[in-house]
Amino acid sequence: MTARARVRAPELTGRGGWLNTGGATPSLADLRGSIVILDFWTFCCVNCLHVLDELRELEERHRDTVVIVGVHSPKFVHEAEHDAVVDAVERYEVHHPVLDDPDLATWKQYAVRAWPTLVVIDPEGYVVAQHAGEGHAHALERLVTELEAEHAAKGTLRRGDGPYVPPEPVATDLRFPGKMLALPGSGHYLVSDSTRHALVELAADGESVVRRIGSGVRGLADGDAATARFSEPQGLAMLPDGSVIVADTVNHALRRLDLESGVVTTVAGTGRQWWQGSPTAGQALQVDLSSPWDVAWFEDRVWIAMAGVHQLWTYDPATGRVEVAAGTTNEGLVDGPAHEAWFAQPSGLTVSGERSERGAPPAGGWGRLWIADSETSALRWAERAADGEGYVIRTAVGTGLFDFGHRDGPAGQALLQHPLGVTGLPDGSVAVSDTYNNALRRYDPVTGEVSTLATDLREPSDAAVVAGDIVVVESARHRLTRLRLPEEAVRVEGVAHRTQRTATDVAPGAFRLDVVFSAPTGQKLDERYGPSTRLLVSATPPELLTEGAGKGTDLFRDLVLDPSVPEGVLHVSAMAASCDDDPANEYPACHVHQQDWGVPVRLADTGDSRLALVLAGMDEG
Repeated sequence: MTARARVRAPELTGRGGWLNTGGATPSLADLRGSIVILDFWTFCCVNCLHVLDELRELEERHRDTVVIVGVHSPKFVHEAEHDAVVDAVERYEVHHPVLDDPDLATWKQYAVRAWPTLVVIDPEGYVVAQHAGEGHAHALERLVTELEAEHAAKGTLRRGDGPYVPPEPVATDLRFPGKMLALPGSGHYLVSDSTRHALVELAADGESVVRRIGSGVRGLADGDAATARFSEPQGLAMLPDGSVIVADTVNHALRRLDLESGVVTTVAGTGRQWWQGSPTAGQALQVDLSSPWDVAWFEDRVWIAMAGVHQLWTYDPATGRVEVAAGTTNEGLVDGPAHEAWFAQPSGLTVSGERSERGAPPAGGWGRLWIADSETSALRWAERAADGEGYVIRTAVGTGLFDFGHRDGPAGQALLQHPLGVTGLPDGSVAVSDTYNNALRRYDPVTGEVSTLATDLREPSDAAVVAGDIVVVESARHRLTRLRLPEEAVRVEGVAHRTQRTATDVAPGAFRLDVVFSAPTGQKLDERYGPSTRLLVSATPPELLTEGAGKGTDLFRDLVLDPSVPEGVLHVSAMAASCDDDPANEYPACHVHQQDWGVPVRLADTGDSRLALVLAGMDEG
C-alpha cells in the first residue's frame, strides 16, 4: 500500500455543540482506533443531501470500524441557528454524530472550500484523504477496506460501537411535510410527509388524517397504500385524468398515485441518480433523474424541478418520455433561452396566468411557470419565447448565489432567503414560501413590488389557495396553517446578507487555477470516448475575469484578473470520470466525480498567483 502523508487531524470544535451524542462532546482522542469520516455539509445543499444518502450503505456495512461525523457548516444565516440544525438532522435522518459549527471554525481548520467535502482520518488520528463533491462512495469503500486491513495488522484498529445516540422519537401526524395539494371536490389535502416517506390525506380541517399512502419505510416499491414505498417524497401535481404525480426525491423517480384506489406506480426514473454523460431524454422508465423536488402541469406536460442537476425537465404522460427543458447543469443565475439558462436547485413550481395591461390574453392565457430557485434565493419564471418557439427564462427577484436577506420593495432591490415554494394567487400575483426567512412573501408582476404576507412561520415550504384563504405547509412545525389573504401586505425594509466565508487573497493579473484530481486507488481516467474531464470557470462580477472564462477539458486554466475589481467570487465547476483499472474486467465500473466551488477572492499585491482546488485525491499521499 502506498505510504500516505502524515498530517495530524485538527481537533473538532464548534460553538453550536454536538447532536446525536446523548449530550457527550467527543474529541478526536475519544475516536482514536476508529476510521473517522468528516462530512462537511449544510442542509440547504442538494449535493450534501446526496452525500448523506451515499454514506448510508457504507455507514451500515462498517458500523463497528467507521465513525461518520457530520460537521454542519452553514451558508445561509438561517442555517447558523441551532434549532434549524436540530430540525435538519432529524428531517434528513442523519444517524451519526453532528458537530454544529456556525462560525466555520472546524471548516477553516481543515481548509475546506466547498460543500460537500469529505475528510478521512485514520485510526491513529492522521488525515489520509479528502474528497470534494459527491460520487465518492466507491473510493471511500475501497479506502476504508484498506485502512481496516492495515490497522488491524498494526493493532491500532478498535472495533465497537461509536458515539452515536439516537434522539427520542416524536409522535406527530406529519413530520417535516414538504409539499401539498388541495384536492378538488372533497376539500381534502394531500401532503407529502417527507421524513416519514409517505403521503397523507387530511380532511378539510387540515388536521384529521383520512388515510396514509405508503408503508412509511424508506424504499422504492410500487403497490397499494399499505405496501408502496417512497424515499423523502416532495412535490405533487394533479393530472387532467385526476391522478397525482409525486416527485419521489431521494428515489430519483416520479410516481403516479391513483387517488381512488390508492395504488402507486413508478412512471419515470430508474431509481439511480443522473450523472454527467447519462441520457437527457428518452423513455421515462429508462432515464435516470436527480432529486426531482417539485412538479407542475404546464402546457400539456409535467414540468419537473430537477434540483439535483439545476435544470427543469418535462415528462409527457401521453408518450411516456422525459427530456431536459431548461438549464445546462451549471449552477448559478443566468437568464435567456431555456437551453442556455442556469439554475441553482430549483425547488418549487406553480403555474399562473399573467395579469397584464397589454389587453386581453390570447386563448389559453399568457401562462407562466413560476420557479423558486432556492440556492440563488430567486423567484424566476419560464414562458414561451416571443416567436412561440421554445421557452425563455427570466428572473423577477434575486441576484445570485451569495446574496440573500429579507427586504421588500421594488423587485430589483428585494431579497429572499432560500425559498422552496411558489403559489399562484387569484389576482395574478405570486406567493413565495420564503423558507429560510420563515415568511410568506408576495410578488406582483404588474407593479414589480415585493411585500410580506406573513411572518413567524417555521420553514414554510409550499402553499395553496383555498376559498379565499391560503394554506401554508409549515414544515418545521409539522402542520398545515390556514391564513387569511390580506388585502394589503406588509412592507419590510429588512436586511441584506452575503455568504460570509474568508476571502482568499490573490494577485491581480495573470493567475493559475488548478483543480487537483487523482483517480482513487484501483481506478484510472476514463478516456475511451474522449476527454474524461471538464472545467467551467466564471466570476461574479463577470468583470473580475478579463481572460479565462468559459468551458474546457483541462483541469487547469490560466486566468487574468482585472486589478480594477477589488473583490469577487470565482465560480468553478469541475468533473472527472474514472473507471476500475482491471484489464481482466471486460465491463469495469465507472464513476463520476464532480463539484462546484464559489471561492470568494480579494485582490492584493501580496496575494497568491495560484489557486488549487481538490476534486479528489490525497489517498495516494
